[in-house]
Amino acid sequence: MSEAIEPGARKSRRRGNVRRAAAADAGQATLAQQPSGQARLMMDPARIVSDDELESLHLASLDVLQTIGIDVMLPEARDYFAQAGASIDGERVRIPGEVITDAIATVPSQFTFHARNPNNTIQIGDGWLAFGTVGSAPNSSDLEHGRRPGNLEDYRRFLKLAQSFNCIDFISGYPVEPIDVHASVRHLVALKDMALMTEKPFHAYSLGLERIRDGIEIARIARGISDEQLETEPSLFTIINTNSPLKMDEPMLLGVIEMARRNQIVCITPFTLSGAMAPVTVAGALVQQNAEALAGIALTQLVRPGAPAIYGGFTSNVDMKSGAPAFGTPEYMKAAIIGGQLARRYGIPYRTSNTCAANALDAQAAYESVFSLWGVTMGGGNLVMHGAGWMEGGLVASLEKFVLDCDLIQMVKAFLQPLDLSHDALGLDAMAEVGPGGHFFGCAHTMARYQSAFFSPMISDWRNFEQWQSAGSPHASDKAQGILKQVLETYQKPPIDPAIEEELDAFVARRTEQGGAPTDF
Repeated sequence: MSEAIEPGARKSRRRGNVRRAAAADAGQATLAQQPSGQARLMMDPARIVSDDELESLHLASLDVLQTIGIDVMLPEARDYFAQAGASIDGERVRIPGEVITDAIATVPSQFTFHARNPNNTIQIGDGWLAFGTVGSAPNSSDLEHGRRPGNLEDYRRFLKLAQSFNCIDFISGYPVEPIDVHASVRHLVALKDMALMTEKPFHAYSLGLERIRDGIEIARIARGISDEQLETEPSLFTIINTNSPLKMDEPMLLGVIEMARRNQIVCITPFTLSGAMAPVTVAGALVQQNAEALAGIALTQLVRPGAPAIYGGFTSNVDMKSGAPAFGTPEYMKAAIIGGQLARRYGIPYRTSNTCAANALDAQAAYESVFSLWGVTMGGGNLVMHGAGWMEGGLVASLEKFVLDCDLIQMVKAFLQPLDLSHDALGLDAMAEVGPGGHFFGCAHTMARYQSAFFSPMISDWRNFEQWQSAGSPHASDKAQGILKQVLETYQKPPIDPAIEEELDAFVARRTEQGGAPTDF
């Protein structure tokens, strides 16, 4: 007679078997990476609205800016608009349509975003996709230690993952906020870590003039280039979230002006959630998103025509019962695709995001992320923020979710690889060798491609049930945890010229001694 097992004990025993199986598989799983390199959309982006309908969104946005206007909190920014022909009433700026269209006409449709390692330099625009880390989460989590406030140790763990996974093209910001570092010097510590622990392009927050100037200088030092070269080779980007509805605050505007003045990359992203900070209809939210994005992008060009800028879309909806943001929804997918149509109408690169609102590594987390990635990819996204690790609508950066999302991004990149239609790939020799009624497992055509014939996942388990069960019935989250531990243990800091590292240390030490940046906005 078999021993009775309490449900909790049965679960604990099974989880123990799973963890051992995941740990055993982890060494092999970490090798299942696609090579480094950007993906590019090889087909026409998806379209939801017609050209006429798109034009109606555009004209409605111009009407909003000219009749309602937008509050611009910084006098210097209002001066730029006034000189271009906008009317000023206190902080309210009303911008004629021709001012907007003339200004945004100088935005480059494609540009290069330079990394300190030239092999990691990426292209923005023209069908290219770049996937970034989760950014700006106030909390972090993992299966072993649970949910906790952001801290420097976890922040550095995420940087190690960003450097280690080939599918991550850039750092979206602080993957998790290291709140145990004082706010006045947090940007100095965090940006120095980005520059030293990774060799990929990165982001600095526009929270006042001092922080953005420090970020530009850290990016310049890390690349070992002059101020003059920096201004011809964009090496830093910033995200500017408008204060939806229809407002731009002083710290962000200071960042727009300074970054554009130095020819660095500015991404204007309205945070338009239908029913909360924007009209409850998706169409209304898109009109507001478009108006705010165009106003911010126009400012970059009024400061410096030709400065690199990105059109940011982040329109989604809220749960009307709780008010909580919802992501990975059908509404989000529609907004992501139409946002791409608008950006292409203006010939401006498009930023979007891989998001989800799930609170656990469950089916909701998976399907919302898949929906998001499908929408942003087929919508023609160029800069994909929060590509890996985002949970709880942005409140949590999850270490295991980072690994799971990297597997999804790899699938997207594999899907976007052009199909080989060479004579050899057509397989005529293989069919002649096998003939009718045979199989292709052992033929020369198959054996020559045995290791690279198909996409090799890190997480997905394609064994049959019996093989899966004999391995301990590992779940995706357990396999992700095993891979996570393996990657963190094997991380190696990328090489850097000792003189550059010494200069970075000296700059951060000097700015820290000077007090860093103010914390009273």
